[in-house]
Amino acid sequence: MIISQIVAIGRKREIGKEGKMLWHISEDFKRFKKIRMGYPIIMGRKTWESIGKELKGSLNIVVTRDKNYKIEDRNVKVFHSIQDVMIELSMNYKPEQCFIIGGGEIYKETLLITDFIYLTEVNQEFPEADTFYPELDTNKWVELFNEFSTSKGMSINYKLLKRK
Repeated sequence: MIISQIVAIGRKREIGKEGKMLWHISEDFKRFKKIRMGYPIIMGRKTWESIGKELKGSLNIVVTRDKNYKIEDRNVKVFHSIQDVMIELSMNYKPEQCFIIGGGEIYKETLLITDFIYLTEVNQEFPEADTFYPELDTNKWVELFNEFSTSKGMSINYKLLKRK
């Protein structure tokens, strides 16, 4: 199974503040939906709570350390470790690929097992940010794709990185 991360970051690796995104770029939301559609998506509890609903078209998986955490939606699964998620996916679902969609702790915890990163770089600084994407060792990644775009006065790079 291919493990990929999808993330949008600011110039200083910013990804959020108080559980919320720092920007809203409809082009990026459409890209995110197209990439993850049909594949399991894995997120932390805080990311789940900030989204507030199931993302249709994907098996939604929430990872939390809270053993009593429950989600009533039958299309959302709760696990208590990334290891348990990977075992469940490989044993019972066998997807070609799964996507890590946040937040900061989950990105950091899964970076060593990640094969691809679908990276949106918003070329702007967000000093109010309190959540950051982990630093990437550029010696371990090769850029397969880089496309420039602009939206709402912001310049954006869409990249695809592959582990060397």
